[in-house]
Amino acid sequence: MDDIVKQALAKWPNVPDCYGWLGLDARGNWYMRDDQTQAQGAFPAAKGSLLRHDKLIDFIQRNYEHDDDGRWFFQNGPQRVYVELEAAPLVWRIDDDFAVTSHTGQDVEPTACLLDEDGKLYLAAPLGLGLVHTQDVGIAAEAIEQKRWQPPETVQAATLPARFGHVLSPAATQPKA
Repeated sequence: MDDIVKQALAKWPNVPDCYGWLGLDARGNWYMRDDQTQAQGAFPAAKGSLLRHDKLIDFIQRNYEHDDDGRWFFQNGPQRVYVELEAAPLVWRIDDDFAVTSHTGQDVEPTACLLDEDGKLYLAAPLGLGLVHTQDVGIAAEAIEQKRWQPPETVQAATLPARFGHVLSPAATQPKA
């Protein structure tokens, strides 16, 4: 977490949490979801505006974490902005040498492969569960064929949040005021 964020938390400890305003899609893209977008429906059916500002994206990704309830958030100064997830809290990119990196830039060693009913490939790692980016599925298949990774376990996507302890829609579970 950035030092400036830690300082803001210390200075303003009681800023209310924010729900529904930020989404992460299955390709690791961030979306800003204003009131009008939220009124159109849940994420990802109503995505919002794709964030394109590199410094803002870097700031979000450096300050992206999860709470004890499995809700992933971006710590925006003193405010926690909970993230709506399309598929998983992380999106993995895989290099030609089979190195795995999260969409936030963290390198990991996968501990398990999972394949859902729609053919989506997930990797579990100490950082959390992530979906393999669609552009990297071929490289992942090579890693499995070369026995660098275990063959994928067949799973139902709907079971993954409970199994791996993450919440796809914190907005749907937010505390009532």
